[in-house]
Amino acid sequence: MPVLKNTPIKLKMAKVNDEVDKPNGELILNGSTNPFEEDLEEDEKNPFFEEPSFEGKNPFEDENESLNSSLEGSNKKWGTLEKIGGLSPFKKLGKGKKNGVKQEKSPSNAVTEQEQGSQMKSTEKKKGRRSSEDMTQFLRFGGKRKESVGSLEPTSPEKDGDSDSKKRMPFLKIGRGSKSKRESLNEKLQHEVVEPTKEEEEVEKAKEPLSAPPVLEIHNLIRERELLVADQHIIELEEECEAANQKHVEGTEESKDGGRKAKDVTLLYEALQKELWSVVKESLTSITPNQQLVLVVKVIDLEEATDKRWSEQIKDSRTGLHSRPRELRKKWEEAVKSSVKECLSQCIDSNNGQITAYMDRLKKCAVEDLKTVKKCVIPSYPKEYSAFHVYMKSYHKGISTCLTDITNKKLEINELYSILDWVQNIYKREVLNCPDLAPLVHPQELGPLLPPETVHRLEEECITSVKTKTWTDMMSELEKEEGRWRQEATIEEFQSGLSIKIISILKIHVDRSSGITQELGEQIAHCCLNGLVDFLQSYQKKVDFFHEGQNEDALSSESYVSKTIATVNCCPPFREYVEHLCQFNPTESEEGRKKAVNALDKVESHGTKVLADRLFEDIKPYFNKVMKKKWLNHTEALDNITSTICDHFSKFKKMKKPPYQNLVNEVHHRVLMEYVKPLMQVRIVCSSSKMRKKMSARLREEAKQLRQLFKELDSTSSWLDVAVPHLAEIILLEDTPSIQMEVGVLVRDFPDIRKKHVSAILDVRGPLSPVVRQEILNIVKDFENSDSLIQLSRDRAFFSEIPITKEVRCININLNRANQSAITCLSMLRRSLRIRQRDETEDEVP
Repeated sequence: MPVLKNTPIKLKMAKVNDEVDKPNGELILNGSTNPFEEDLEEDEKNPFFEEPSFEGKNPFEDENESLNSSLEGSNKKWGTLEKIGGLSPFKKLGKGKKNGVKQEKSPSNAVTEQEQGSQMKSTEKKKGRRSSEDMTQFLRFGGKRKESVGSLEPTSPEKDGDSDSKKRMPFLKIGRGSKSKRESLNEKLQHEVVEPTKEEEEVEKAKEPLSAPPVLEIHNLIRERELLVADQHIIELEEECEAANQKHVEGTEESKDGGRKAKDVTLLYEALQKELWSVVKESLTSITPNQQLVLVVKVIDLEEATDKRWSEQIKDSRTGLHSRPRELRKKWEEAVKSSVKECLSQCIDSNNGQITAYMDRLKKCAVEDLKTVKKCVIPSYPKEYSAFHVYMKSYHKGISTCLTDITNKKLEINELYSILDWVQNIYKREVLNCPDLAPLVHPQELGPLLPPETVHRLEEECITSVKTKTWTDMMSELEKEEGRWRQEATIEEFQSGLSIKIISILKIHVDRSSGITQELGEQIAHCCLNGLVDFLQSYQKKVDFFHEGQNEDALSSESYVSKTIATVNCCPPFREYVEHLCQFNPTESEEGRKKAVNALDKVESHGTKVLADRLFEDIKPYFNKVMKKKWLNHTEALDNITSTICDHFSKFKKMKKPPYQNLVNEVHHRVLMEYVKPLMQVRIVCSSSKMRKKMSARLREEAKQLRQLFKELDSTSSWLDVAVPHLAEIILLEDTPSIQMEVGVLVRDFPDIRKKHVSAILDVRGPLSPVVRQEILNIVKDFENSDSLIQLSRDRAFFSEIPITKEVRCININLNRANQSAITCLSMLRRSLRIRQRDETEDEVP
């Protein structure tokens, strides 16, 4: 390739100074680099060699004076091709002057300048005026366009900015062609600038490029998060597309091009929204305010305003425009929900861990994120957005969805408790009522975390699970306890924990459900009460079988007593817990309470009867020795009775107080009854006043001894202690009125006493005249005719349980002729004979 040692600018300036013929020894090659030199005249073969006329200088140099300010004062003001054509791909558009269209082909794929020049030359030959369409591929470059070629002053259309591309001069035309084919540049432009017709003007106007910047540049703005600027350009591009679609007929090339541009708008909106929602998502994890949120809000406001204006246009024009509004405000709320959902999804344990831990993570995530929203997000939103409420509602809905997914699975009873407690208490207490969030939260606007029907279903599942589990656990414990009853053990060794275990099984569910809601607590308590009633009935039957099978198992007396005490000791805790369960719903629990109390009463009464029977088996022989002649002078019988009672009660004191109290009262009652029974059998008859005094004193002394004994044993049946002293007083008194009075007091204190009981006492006292005897018995007769005995409870019954011997009656014989002394002797003889026979019979008993 030829080498030029003089640059074109030097040559040009040399010609101006008439120094072309003096190259100073430098050789200028004749070879031309112009591929079109065959079309040029001899003078034009060197494109840089021309007359230095200022008329032929760059017509755009006035506009580029600011760019060439560094060269001011020199003649080097000639622009390059790129500057003349405005095609520099590296020159960015100024703000507000972006009039380019989407670049369809990159500059690297465009044809060469020579090819472009030849194409434009052939086109020029066909018609005298060049349209702006021929320059489309060049105008798509992001360079700065020249407004006019023919004149340095802008024309009226150029000032208006409506037809800036109509009269553009192809830059390749400058400097091309021979002088024979063209004149000077100004003359050529004058020939070409012809007033266009109206039809040509409409066609050229239709072919105008859009004023919005290219799609690629808008996309770059989005990527650089210049969101508001990008949205403004998208709206402009969308409006221009809509305007173009309304002007062109469907099916034409222009309408197809408009459809492609509409798709570009759609894609740009998708990219814009993707970036917007990315900013929203990032704001949840930012510890400082995100300034990009302000742009997001402005974009949303701009889109909402555009939607409103669009809707008004539809209403006014009654035409079916495109499917705007975009409703970016609603989509923002959906984006918030999506971001929240993604945050909550990170709380899921891939190892299927405990539900309680999962819900704790949900709670922690919600509280921390909402605190971040309050501190760093809310300041970026206007008040009318109610941003915190949107975020709070999104977390509320998100957590509700997570819990709904959990409740659709099969849950264990502890998991049911955890979910119900979390929904009813923990969420409200630690999330909604969190001190940092409570002022901004409005629970009534959020609604329930789970639907009421779902909560009801969970409660029913919980009640069913409690019923099944508690029954299984209680019966398992009862079977273990029954096995222990068959084993030998002393009182010290055998300690039953059945009641503690059973109550613990029930208490866990009652306490936990009561801590969730009062209603659930009442339902679980009623369920547990019914289960406990069934258990106690089973327990009572097991205890009965145990006592009935004692002969077969042949446990030792001590072991049997220890097991009996253990079964009885379970009753007080059961009784207390039954009453506790009944307090939750007294009306519905009354029937269950009666059944439970009945079963416990049977267990206690059976146990106390067994223990009392064991005691009386040991002391019964000693009662056969009282109320006899030897008894008046010896205290051995009662001493043995009291010592045996003390020995047994040393073991019975292992019993808990309520059943122990029942046992000691029962023993107190039976001991006094056994003590008075021989007196009612008239084993001894006082023949003199001295004997009556001795017997009365003996009865008083032993009554005092028994009263002291049972006082030490904590008996509450002190009303029994006055029975023996009353009998002793009747035996001691001599005058009839005093006896009558004492009998009246006895009948008052013991309403169940009968006439036959008083008659037996009078027999022990000794002989009385029939008239006096009848007067005394008439006191008792008046009480027998009353209804006082009907209302008497067993707790106050004493004489009614003492059997009465057949009353001995005298034969009514008319012995008027017999003297009174003989009758008296006969009567005494008969009584003596009867007493002797009784003594002999009792002595034969071992």
